[in-house]
Amino acid sequence: MKTSHILILLTLFVSLTFAQSSQKIGWVNSGTILQQYPPAIKAQSDLDALTAKWTKSIDSMTTALQSSYAQAQKQFANMTPDKQREVQQKLVQQEQYIAQFKQQKFAQPNGELFIKQEQLLKPIKDKILKAIDAVRKKEGMNFVFDKTGDVLLLFADPKYDITNAVLDKLKRG
Repeated sequence: MKTSHILILLTLFVSLTFAQSSQKIGWVNSGTILQQYPPAIKAQSDLDALTAKWTKSIDSMTTALQSSYAQAQKQFANMTPDKQREVQQKLVQQEQYIAQFKQQKFAQPNGELFIKQEQLLKPIKDKILKAIDAVRKKEGMNFVFDKTGDVLLLFADPKYDITNAVLDKLKRG
């Protein structure tokens, strides 16, 4: 009885080992690819410039608002109640305009920044995925994990890293 259990366990272990050895797995660091692939670098640079431009606009609007607040505080005591309400309304409108501008530019997922990011990076990411697939096929891999993504990869043997092969494929076309 014991020998049959041991024989069954041994057969199961050998079967599982054989099944596992036929699977080839690789991993890629998409963050490295995006940092080294020239079209991705250009797209990120364009997005950074756009962000800087909008942030500069927000900063100047905020500075103007603060200046208006300071000026209103100095003159508030000398104003009529109607004039005080009018000044307060203008200040509130300025605040609302800044908030709307931020929302329009930076809100997820409908803000201009995220739309522009999708327009610029989608074709690049599609090209990267095609390159990963081509390398995967060439290497005969069944699975490729992204070390950068949400998938938790606790250990990755460097010999299965195909990041450089993907970068080479992208650069050669």
